[in-house]
Amino acid sequence: MKRKHKRLTFVVIALCLLGAAAGLVLSALEDNIVFFFSPTDLVEKKPNSGQRLRLGGLVAENSVEKPGGGITMFKVTDTANTISVRYKGVLPDLFREGQGVVTEGRLQGNVFEAEEVLAKHDENYMPPEVAEAIKKSGQWQGKDEGKAQ
Repeated sequence: MKRKHKRLTFVVIALCLLGAAAGLVLSALEDNIVFFFSPTDLVEKKPNSGQRLRLGGLVAENSVEKPGGGITMFKVTDTANTISVRYKGVLPDLFREGQGVVTEGRLQGNVFEAEEVLAKHDENYMPPEVAEAIKKSGQWQGKDEGKAQ
C-alpha cells in the first residue's frame, strides 16, 4: 500500500470513530433534552405523550383547586389557550393566580402532569417565551412593550 493510501485509510477510520462517538453522546443526551411550550404550542403541535417538556404561562384566575392528598390542580394560560395542570407536592411561595409560572413534566392526554413548578421570582420577571406568546395574543400589559426580561 502506498503512503498516500495509508494516510487516507487512517483519516477515514478516524472520521468514522469520531462520528460514532458523536452519535453516542447525542443519544445519551436525548433523554435530558426538555423543550419549552406555551399552551398554544401544546394545542397546535401535539408533542408525543410522555415526552418530558416545560409548559409556561400565567396561572388562570379562579383555577386553583386542592382536592387533597397534596395534589393541586390549576390551569396555565397564554390568554389564547388553556391547559390543565396536575401537581403533587409543595408549591413555591410565589405561586398564585395571575402570576407567571413554568412547569416541567409530561402531557398525559389533556392534562399536564407536572413534576416541578417554578414561580416567577419578582414582579418584573416573565420567561421570554411566555411574554412572547402573550404579546402575540394581543393581551400584553407589561410596562416595557419592547422586551421581556
